[in-house]
Amino acid sequence: MQRPSPSSSCLVSLTKVLTSRVHQGSHDQALALFRHMRSSLALSLDPFVFSSVLKSCAAVSRPQLGTSIHAHVVKSAIASNHFVACCLVNMYGKCVSVSAARHLFDEITQKNAFVWNTMISLYSHADRVDDALRLFEVMDVAPDVSTFNSIIAGLSLSDEGSSKGILFYWRMRELGLKPDLITLLALLPACMGMSALSLIKEIQGYGIRNHIDPHPQLRSGLVEAYGRCGCLGYARAIFDGTKERDVVAWSSLISAYALNGEARTALKIFGQMEQASVQPDGITFLGVLKACSHAGLADEALGYFARMQKLYRLEASSDHYSCLVDVLSRSGRLHDAYEILKDMPVKVTAKAWGALLGACRTYGEVELGEIAGKALSEVEPSNCANYVLLARIYSSMGRHEEAQRVRREMKEKGVKADSVGALWVLPLGFVGRLAFRRWTMSLSLFPTLALKLLFPVVLICCGVEKNLTARLQSSESPGHRTRAPHPGTAREENLSSSLQVDCAQ
Repeated sequence: MQRPSPSSSCLVSLTKVLTSRVHQGSHDQALALFRHMRSSLALSLDPFVFSSVLKSCAAVSRPQLGTSIHAHVVKSAIASNHFVACCLVNMYGKCVSVSAARHLFDEITQKNAFVWNTMISLYSHADRVDDALRLFEVMDVAPDVSTFNSIIAGLSLSDEGSSKGILFYWRMRELGLKPDLITLLALLPACMGMSALSLIKEIQGYGIRNHIDPHPQLRSGLVEAYGRCGCLGYARAIFDGTKERDVVAWSSLISAYALNGEARTALKIFGQMEQASVQPDGITFLGVLKACSHAGLADEALGYFARMQKLYRLEASSDHYSCLVDVLSRSGRLHDAYEILKDMPVKVTAKAWGALLGACRTYGEVELGEIAGKALSEVEPSNCANYVLLARIYSSMGRHEEAQRVRREMKEKGVKADSVGALWVLPLGFVGRLAFRRWTMSLSLFPTLALKLLFPVVLICCGVEKNLTARLQSSESPGHRTRAPHPGTAREENLSSSLQVDCAQ
């Protein structure tokens, strides 16, 4: 029996070390080891080595090394290997461009599901979900769960894509594919976007029955989802039942209470997080600042903002500054908020200027309102609400000529106040899409008027839903399971069947 040569044994050992470093995220060390292997070993490297090192190139963005490896792969006649092809497409998509990845994808003659999934995933992560869907429709191999996961995640995070994401999930179930952890995590943003409490309960129930529930990512996502729907009791129960409470779990609970106006409770939870020796991150402080903003705690917000930078050495993002400007503006400290805006080391967002402009309308501050309105006309030139707010500031102070000037400017720029919006209504599981028009300005500026307009429509939907529910119950078999009121006992079957009803007006 012939023994393997020393060089061959060395190659096997080094390949194991290389793979281990890639899996551990030590990509720079993996690339250094690859250079050593390529220069010192007399044996040719196998496809497994190249696929591993291409993952590191994509992770740390080394396009030059990636393209040189591509050339070497072509010369070695291993470019047809599916694992190598997947990693090459992924490397070009993350290091060069999605278009370059698509060009290489089209050159691959024989594609398996892994190659298709890689290109679809690149489109979804690049906010090109339409391209991902078009590619999905022309697949010449059977899609798997990973194929659907990428598209569901892309749809869930896109504008007005929540319903499409859940419907696409139902399409996956019709093929007999079983959801995994990634599927549930991709579905949760869609459920939050529609405030679909019943679907969130069913996701939790499915996770419990299939032993996915203990995963900390899913539990943190459920805490956030229940918080978005106002179910703080459910959110707290899941958090209390979580054994490993990392920074994501704590941040999700803080954000849940902050979103629902429970500012003092959110800040108390933050204190408990510090006592538990869990290091907060930027998202944690974003929830803390939002809690201060909802409660008008300006001094507390300034204190937490300073602690974030000085004690925890965290860099403030534009979102942190926007929250700080918002809480100062709500408290009537408009000039302090403007000073923050002037001294911001990051780009000022429309959210920050909008908070100042809205407060100027509340407190009748014309001078700062003009500054904020001018800034917003440059940042968001097509948002009619900014012009309307500024015009109302002028009108409230009796300066009607300036108000007319703003309206003329709005008309000259072609900004239209008459735009179509949409509202998803889910009374008791029924899903309907209501289209409405926004006259002169957003209905959010007139909450009382909005309620008067929408309340009769909701009543109509509830009546339609009542009839629909009666029909569904009458058609159920005697042995059909019903959902218990607790979120952990939601049924798995027909997770999103109600979403097949789309009553767009």
